[in-house]
Amino acid sequence: MTNPSQARPTRFRTGGLSPRKPTRFDHEAGAEERRALAADLGLLSLRSLRLTGEITPAGRDEMVLSARLVVDADQACVVTLAPVRARIDEPVRRRFVADLQTPDGDEIEMPEDDTLEPMPEVIDLAEVAAEALALALPLYPRAPGAELGTLVHAPDGVAPLTDADLKPFASLAALARQSPPKDDDKG
Repeated sequence: MTNPSQARPTRFRTGGLSPRKPTRFDHEAGAEERRALAADLGLLSLRSLRLTGEITPAGRDEMVLSARLVVDADQACVVTLAPVRARIDEPVRRRFVADLQTPDGDEIEMPEDDTLEPMPEVIDLAEVAAEALALALPLYPRAPGAELGTLVHAPDGVAPLTDADLKPFASLAALARQSPPKDDDKG
């Protein structure tokens, strides 16, 4: 059990943050949080997750979170399902702006600054770390030497299609290159 005097806050009320100096943090996920996050993200395991940094005031209506995310996780190989170690060491940056208008509608343009977010009532470090991890994980992890190979689907007695079968004019072009040129001047 953690000593309460050593417990570090993981949630910060934005109204309670200093308007003049940075608020430093060091969030290290516990075993239960790592287990839940691994299940949510489809990881085989999440060995460690640490988010360290600071929340700095930037003007009257803006806070900037600058941090470093360090993670050790195991993902399943997309070919063999064998465990693949993922070591992530990434910068994390969020700009929280008061009264930021979020566009409505079915089609909206992505802003140039993808760190910009509306100012929340509470900045939850566990949520920031989970989002940053989801974005940083390799999409298609592969174990060393894992190859997809060739997959053939054909009924019995039927020859499967090859790349050459799908390009019928390639063989005609090859024949044209091999035949001698015609002499049109005879005649």
